[in-house]
Amino acid sequence: MFTDSHCHLIYPELKAQLPQIRAAMAAAQVGRALVICTTLEEFDDVHSLAVDYDNFWCSVGVHPDNEGVTEPSLEDLLRRAERHKVVGIGETGLDYFRLGERTVADMEWQRNRFRVHIRAARQTGKPLIIHTRNASVDTLAILKEEGEDASVGSAGGVFHCFTESQAVARAALDLGFYISFSGILTFKTASDLREVAAFVPMDRMLIETDSPYLAPMPYRGKTNNPSYVPLVAQQIALVRGVPVEAVAEATSRNFDRLFTGVLAP
Repeated sequence: MFTDSHCHLIYPELKAQLPQIRAAMAAAQVGRALVICTTLEEFDDVHSLAVDYDNFWCSVGVHPDNEGVTEPSLEDLLRRAERHKVVGIGETGLDYFRLGERTVADMEWQRNRFRVHIRAARQTGKPLIIHTRNASVDTLAILKEEGEDASVGSAGGVFHCFTESQAVARAALDLGFYISFSGILTFKTASDLREVAAFVPMDRMLIETDSPYLAPMPYRGKTNNPSYVPLVAQQIALVRGVPVEAVAEATSRNFDRLFTGVLAP
């Protein structure tokens, strides 16, 4: 069975098709999915999906790119993290891709938001779901400043939808984090990323769709959904020279290990 470790199923283009998507997941042997929260405003809807379906779980967090939404306090995150089937904090992190006329210095609000999420993860013992885009240096630095390393007591977590260099992957692994690959891995232009997928140890790797975005080949440009996550596993199997079943087993086992003690039975 495959596990989609990161998807956004409350987005309208997916929520309206949920029965069909769940049928497609079953047909593709995708047994589980983690539904990701990106604002406090959407948390109740995200959480409802996790509660309503025995093979869905969810997170709580505010995406670094979201502006004009409720700014999460530590208490906001801690209170929601206590709820049934909430297994991670995020997605959170830093995103300097859309600065516009702003400078990196202007993004202090984003760095502060990230720190709040890290502190919530450390207090709850639930892993971080990290988004980083054009900001890997600051992302890694803040994790270290907030006490994240491979030692006992760290929250740990996953760098989701990884698109960074092998050096960044090594740094994240050294901090105790997992690396998750999305459909981008199948794109013709992603040869460097495929080298990273060959480098990351199998016991530190996850797979995801990031639905409804980033559909893998041959569905690129179409609406993504969790039933496509085996295509990511197939690409990893190809670059590593192993059976796709081995990737499915390893990444699902890693999902369990990362969220151990917080997954509902």
